[in-house]
Amino acid sequence: MKQSRLEDCSLISLDTFNHNRRGNLTVCENGSNVPFDVKRVYYLYDVPGGESRGGHSHKELHEMIVAVSGSFTVTLDDGSEKRSYLLNRSNKGLHIVPGIWRELDDFSSGAVCLVLASDKYVEADYIRLYEDFLLSKNQSRSTD
Repeated sequence: MKQSRLEDCSLISLDTFNHNRRGNLTVCENGSNVPFDVKRVYYLYDVPGGESRGGHSHKELHEMIVAVSGSFTVTLDDGSEKRSYLLNRSNKGLHIVPGIWRELDDFSSGAVCLVLASDKYVEADYIRLYEDFLLSKNQSRSTD
């Protein structure tokens, strides 16, 4: 697994066009404001109060997470340190690189979480147990 650090993840401003009375338009484009080619899009919604999502890491997959409605917190963990982001603006995306553990919680009522992914769903790409994630990070450090 890639030896990623929290500094490899970033908040990205998405191109937004204000049409005054007609509302706003925000654009996500491969190679422009999305730093990978999008091959899968999904969204989370109707998350009950107090519930969490995520709780995994990816070996190869890049993701960009956007709060298209409402708000939620994304906590990232590289095995050494953690950082939390409150996502509550539909014109900001959080780019998460492979090798970073993520947890999503504190969903507001009506929150919609849009996820842009660099590949189709591949179960073998997931690390679902935190202990396995830490083990993989320690193995990567010892081979560097």
